Amino acid sequence: MSGENNLIVLLQHASPEHNPGKYVFSTLKSPSRELTEFAVVTMREAEGVTLVLPKEIADQHGVDYEYVASWITLKIHSSLAAVGLTAAFSRALADRGISCNVVAGYYHDHIFVAYDDTADAMKVLSSMGEK
Repeated sequence: MSGENNLIVLLQHASPEHNPGKYVFSTLKSPSRELTEFAVVTMREAEGVTLVLPKEIADQHGVDYEYVASWITLKIHSSLAAVGLTAAFSRALADRGISCNVVAGYYHDHIFVAYDDTADAMKVLSSMGEK
């Protein structure tokens, strides 16, 4: 099942949704199976395994982190081959001084922004289709 490729359609129907909670990025050489199961994102890098975890889980397990984020999902099913979507929303957020970390899942794009920027990021992303 392929997703949407048309950038105009993607922006008009992005339907950003804020997932409740706080999320943190951490890295461990060899995370436990339990931590891996709690992770909403896992990325294996040469230096270690990056986990995006709910903050309360990281705190319970004594996992170090520096960045506390909100998780926003674009609810439209975007194609992995779509051109320009990440550039469009990252530019719009950057223009407002909001950094973003992006993860593309098979169905949706997921954007992590600094927790304190959540409300502004949601306004920016919600207005993308109006331009």
